[in-house]
Amino acid sequence: MRLLHDDAPTGPDRRAGLARLTDAWLGALLAGAAGASGVHGAALVAVGGYGRGELSPRSDLDLLLLHDGSADAGAVAALADRLWYPVWDLGLELDHSVRTPAEARATAREDLKVQLGLLDARHLAGDADLTAALRTAAYADWRAAAPKRLPELHDLCQDRADRHGELQYLLEPDLKEARGGLRDATALRAVAASWLADAPRDGLEAARTRLLDTRDALHLVTGRATDRLSLQEQTQVAEALGLLDADALLRQTYEAARTLSYAADVTWREVGRVLRARSVKPTLRGLLSGRTAGKGERSPLAEGVVELDGEAVLARTARPERDPVLVLRAAAAAAQAGLPLSPHAVRRLAAAAGPLPVPWPAEAREQLVTLLGAGPHTVPVWESLEAEGLITRLLPDWERVRCRPQRNPVHTWTVDRHLVETAVRASALTRRVHRPDLLLTAALLHDIGKGRPGDHSVAGETIARDVATRLGFDARDVTVIATLVRHHLLLVETATRRDLDDPETVGAVADAVGGAGTLELLHALTEADALATGPAAWSAWRGGLVADLVKRVAAQLAGEAVPEGRTTDEPTAEQERLAIEAARTGGPVLALHPRDEAPADDAPAPDGGQEPVGVELLIAVPDQPGVLAVAAGVLALHRLTVRAADLRTLDPIGEGPVLLLSWRVAAEYGSLPQAVRLRADLVRALDGSLDIPARLAERERAYARRARAVPAPPPRVTVAPGTSRTATVIEVRAQDAHGLLHRIGRALEEAGVSVRSAHISTLGANAVDAFYVTDTEGAPLPAERAAAVARGVQSALE
Repeated sequence: MRLLHDDAPTGPDRRAGLARLTDAWLGALLAGAAGASGVHGAALVAVGGYGRGELSPRSDLDLLLLHDGSADAGAVAALADRLWYPVWDLGLELDHSVRTPAEARATAREDLKVQLGLLDARHLAGDADLTAALRTAAYADWRAAAPKRLPELHDLCQDRADRHGELQYLLEPDLKEARGGLRDATALRAVAASWLADAPRDGLEAARTRLLDTRDALHLVTGRATDRLSLQEQTQVAEALGLLDADALLRQTYEAARTLSYAADVTWREVGRVLRARSVKPTLRGLLSGRTAGKGERSPLAEGVVELDGEAVLARTARPERDPVLVLRAAAAAAQAGLPLSPHAVRRLAAAAGPLPVPWPAEAREQLVTLLGAGPHTVPVWESLEAEGLITRLLPDWERVRCRPQRNPVHTWTVDRHLVETAVRASALTRRVHRPDLLLTAALLHDIGKGRPGDHSVAGETIARDVATRLGFDARDVTVIATLVRHHLLLVETATRRDLDDPETVGAVADAVGGAGTLELLHALTEADALATGPAAWSAWRGGLVADLVKRVAAQLAGEAVPEGRTTDEPTAEQERLAIEAARTGGPVLALHPRDEAPADDAPAPDGGQEPVGVELLIAVPDQPGVLAVAAGVLALHRLTVRAADLRTLDPIGEGPVLLLSWRVAAEYGSLPQAVRLRADLVRALDGSLDIPARLAERERAYARRARAVPAPPPRVTVAPGTSRTATVIEVRAQDAHGLLHRIGRALEEAGVSVRSAHISTLGANAVDAFYVTDTEGAPLPAERAAAVARGVQSALE
């Protein structure tokens, strides 16, 4: 226990110390057990992580009891019991086996995991010759079977990656099983032991040690054997490692995982090349000419860059010390050809290439744009440059976003990978814009301000202006790039959270973008950014809203009449019919219309197909207090998610106002409810016989029991100034939850304001809703009252 105290050694010293103590204890156990059982010719062997002498505070023990087969089975079983039971009595996890050397080798031939464990076999006690003979045989068996077993090992690694994801991007990574984790480090050791290939050594051991240190701290913080770095434990683990905060912990973890992932990519590529070469028949190799036998043919790709054995390498005549653009030229040529960039070439470029002049020469800028425009092939080439520190040498501002985590679960990637992924997505949209180079550059820089104080878009504008100037863009292009970075969220936020029929909305966007060319680029950047964020950030519905906004703004910039949506005083024939029926019957009337068609411009879903855009639900009900809250509550009870809402008042037959609610909804799961059931519950809720708050509270308690115990940020309710001349906009940002819209509606109703329209947006677990409200006379609220309404809504949500 002394090794687990605060003042004890940490890191490799602690793991080695724990292993030594465990070795001594198990050695004493074997000595006593062997004497009692009368078994001679036996050895106790550590395998796996314990075999490597690496014991984390809660690691299990991987042990092999090896015997020469001379003793009878009963005596060997008695010996094993005398060893295993004391371990179990201490509550330690134990992975154990009892075998002769021949049985161990036979099992290894059948089970790859057993064979990998034997590569780390370490003698603990007993007959050392027995252990040494097994180790020698195990390595010989592994090398002989490597051409067959290495592809099997690669498949195992791929399967783990598919199941556990990539450690370098996960908010709650598994330090052992995820791609780039400790299992991959063990696999690389096995490849090296085969003598067929070897991993790049630079930084590899340091990365592995960092992951082991993190796992040690995780074991101590949680008191259990876990490899998953959960959100609620990250701050304590960071403190245990002496790091500033949880973000610093994740960034350090991601850097280690990236080093291991890159080493794995390079190593498995080399394994494949060696195995392909071995598969060529000897007679065919004999027919090859002396000039090419064993050397491969070189095909030119660009000046100073050739293809060799499926990689982009430097030509023999290349002189990186005299050609500073060669780094970008080689990277662009590799990505355009769909080839990996040779690790040897990258290391040579990192060691010899001189700095680019500032501003960059035109060729350097063009090669960067070419690299960014290569599509998915950009990613592995970019990562190879990252592995040798070349990206931050070319773009110093990249260092702040490199491996930076994004704690919003909507995001799939770290900040730096998201930027590259946005460029990849933008490369597919370059035919839609007149300046692809500006689109791709803005895609790479749009989140460059993250990690700086304040609004990342504002900070990013300044950084992007400086970077674009250093890249050699002229003043006009620099301004466009800076504008794109500053307003890269403008279109999607406006389209989903603002009333597009309000002239103030379109005018504000037109003023921000300034010109039709910038609007065109911003439209493409918005789509690329959302697609690169994750599946929750883009849909056919959002694409349609953004396209509608862009069409209106383009018309205003061109001096044309802005296309209008449905105006409040022009209801459709169906809406008027429903309103008349509601006024005549004195009760609610509703209609459901599935909408499976794509929106305007056929905006694609993230997977390239067309996504259903929900269901239109029309409700007409004689106007009375609380209708919005009641309707929202009924929809929540039926597990319908509200995507958009519009409210208007009609007086169709002159006998009193009728409130018309137009909703765009989608079912959380399962089929949509029947309209007759919705109406029945709406009638009950309006007459008070259905207690919506109680029903929703009951459901929330049920969900809370199943939810992960990660605290959500508190809600934030604000008044959005200057967004409308005809209404006050109350914006709500909160954790999405069942009945959220119902609670907001009740709070607005209690504040005595009228809701003209609601614009609902949900990204992952976060809801951002905007409500256009007026006083009872239909006028915007005075500033003081608007602030009071916002405070009331916030209080209701808290």
